[in-house]
Amino acid sequence: MEMNYLAILVAALSSFVVGFVWYNPKVFGTIWMNEIGMTEEKAKTGNMAKIFGLTFVFAFLLAFMMPTLVIHQIGALQLAGGNEKDEAFLAYMQVHGHMFRSFGHGALHGFFASLFVVVPVIATNCLFEQKSFKYAAITSGYWILVMTLMGAIICGWK
Repeated sequence: MEMNYLAILVAALSSFVVGFVWYNPKVFGTIWMNEIGMTEEKAKTGNMAKIFGLTFVFAFLLAFMMPTLVIHQIGALQLAGGNEKDEAFLAYMQVHGHMFRSFGHGALHGFFASLFVVVPVIATNCLFEQKSFKYAAITSGYWILVMTLMGAIICGWK
């Protein structure tokens, strides 16, 4: 079972597409900027190469990890010690093959991974940083959407 690096790359890039829409001033961008005290002038002083470069690295890392969360066959392979010739793994694949390898199933797992992992982390940080509920909701909503989309892309792209 080989990694689909093209799906991982597209999933990582999808976070940018979602971000460009989500944080657009006509969607949540203006509210988000107000909640963090960001101005357009201050935003323009940031090192965009560093910001977008590291954002891509982090998105790629997240997308690279997603197959273990959204593809059941990877769990079966892990139980076989990574041995694709393991009799139990081969039997599993013969019976289940590409079962549950769909965009919808991946989206479901991506959604739950974000809901039960990312949202609690963001909410905890927001509590200690005394960030507003609006900020927490906008940031969490972005990651829920991104991980749902990443899960769909990675699980559904065979």
